[in-house]
Amino acid sequence: MTQQLTNHASLWVERLGRFGYVSKGVVYGIVGLLAAQAAFGNGGKTTDTQGALRTIVNQPFGKFLLSLVAIGFIGYVIWRFVQAIKDPENKGNDAKGLAIRLGYAVNGLIYASLALSAVKIVMGTGGGKNSSDSTEDSTARLLSQPFGQWLVGTAGAFVIALGFYQFYQAFSGKFRKELNLTELSNKEAQWVMRIARFGLAARGIVFCITGWFLIEAARQSNAATAVGLDEVLQTLAQQPYGAWLLGIVALGLVAYAIYTIIQARYRRLVNF
Repeated sequence: MTQQLTNHASLWVERLGRFGYVSKGVVYGIVGLLAAQAAFGNGGKTTDTQGALRTIVNQPFGKFLLSLVAIGFIGYVIWRFVQAIKDPENKGNDAKGLAIRLGYAVNGLIYASLALSAVKIVMGTGGGKNSSDSTEDSTARLLSQPFGQWLVGTAGAFVIALGFYQFYQAFSGKFRKELNLTELSNKEAQWVMRIARFGLAARGIVFCITGWFLIEAARQSNAATAVGLDEVLQTLAQQPYGAWLLGIVALGLVAYAIYTIIQARYRRLVNF
């Protein structure tokens, strides 16, 4: 009986985790599509995940749709904490394994905050701050601590390292091991890989720019210098050939959204 209950719980965690990947993909897709429209002069705007949530709720049946997204995020959070605590993927207890599992937990906390924001929007009690305001507030709190500039600078370096890890994933293709693509033809699997590589590379660019601004905030001891996803996209738009830069990264975020939704169907989620 105990084993049956464990298997039943494991199955539900897997389903919730897959639903969570869909929610994540929908939100990144909206951010990317709006930015692409802005880049190519078809309306749109540069926004972040909070803005994507508000965009969803403003659609027909928006509260219902956003409720589904919130449920998906909760499922994603549960799956991340299962990965961190139960270690179903056998990452281990050495330094590398613990770092990966800690990353799962941090990622879970980030999406828990996003799930809470979605619930607040549905209930009409607010939707939280945009990513730039949140980043600025967090940076200000770190700067106010002893050795605050070092803390912020270290955080910036860590975010840049995450960006380079995205590049490594994109160019090495090692994420292929996490996907069960046996049901797809070789051509279909190749397209999945291309889309995933493009998406991961775009996400790496976003991380690197975010980290660079954090390091600048540390150097200047000015929290207002730190930016979130929305201002990263605005920064790209303000560069020479900004429309092209923004358009490429925006399409990359759409590709990342597609890859995330593909994970919902084909990712190997190991039972615990």
